Amino acid sequence: MEFEHFRSSLMGASPPAGISGAMQALWWQAKGDWHKAHRCAQAEANENGAWAHAYLHRVEGDLHNAGGWYKRAGKTPSTAPLDSEWEEIARALL
Repeated sequence: MEFEHFRSSLMGASPPAGISGAMQALWWQAKGDWHKAHRCAQAEANENGAWAHAYLHRVEGDLHNAGGWYKRAGKTPSTAPLDSEWEEIARALL
């Protein structure tokens, strides 16, 4: 799936079929449902899920918790604007 197709899917009522839990987490966060996004990130027990999980805790403002998830993802904690990090993660995981 191309990034622009993923972004345009935000106009719909549910995430595109067949995307990973980490991508579903980004989708739900963009739709404003942090709790559903968090459940999706938690359900993907790998580095991609950890990266999305880190981002979600950063959105929440819990930088300490986010730091642990960035470490599990093998990523340096981001200081980029949240929208930029969202796009970075989405592009990397698509």
